[in-house]
Amino acid sequence: MKNILIIEDDINIAELERDYLKLNGYKSDVVHDGAEGMQKAISGAYDVIIVDLMLPNKSGYEIIKEVRKKLEIPVIVVSAKSEDIDKIRGLDYGADDYLTKPFSPAELVARVKSHIKRYERLKGNNASNEIIVYRGLEINTASHRVFVNDVEVQMTTKEYELLFFLTSNPNIVFTKEQLFNSIWSDEYYGDTATVPVHIQKIRKKIEKDPANPEFIETLWGTGYRFNA
Repeated sequence: MKNILIIEDDINIAELERDYLKLNGYKSDVVHDGAEGMQKAISGAYDVIIVDLMLPNKSGYEIIKEVRKKLEIPVIVVSAKSEDIDKIRGLDYGADDYLTKPFSPAELVARVKSHIKRYERLKGNNASNEIIVYRGLEINTASHRVFVNDVEVQMTTKEYELLFFLTSNPNIVFTKEQLFNSIWSDEYYGDTATVPVHIQKIRKKIEKDPANPEFIETLWGTGYRFNA
């Protein structure tokens, strides 16, 4: 049984999330305090983390940042903060998804299922021990690990998927819509604006100078290309 951590200070919302997840076969632990939630989140005991942003003692942003230092598991933000800047910031800190309150509990469950399926597929299908190497950039598809000049960099599931897709299709130009459909294809929610956000995050991790990228090039008015 998959184990979900819910970090939410609104008791009614937390219980609603827990009940719907339970109906769908998931075990859930609920924490109402940000500091306690952070400790549980980085314990490695959970398959998915659902986190609010506005929490007592530790913000959701702080929790996401700490989780990403240690774990690659899916992190889903559920927040009343609905501005684009809040969504972009959440994704930039390492969240895989963002759901705005009020939300449909059924949609939350669908997103949890989708992220678990995608994460397990990524971890399970890369058993060939293939290593992709480009000028100091190394991607081990078996272990789902990325190295730059022999130093490992941490990536979220979506960041890894996007980087893997681009490096597997070198020198081909993809539009923002094509990348969105390729990486988020089995998810009926989302926005193509997430593509440049993830591109920017990847560049910060693999490029010597993210403002003048060597690997992931932008072709203005067209899309993106991995320069092999």
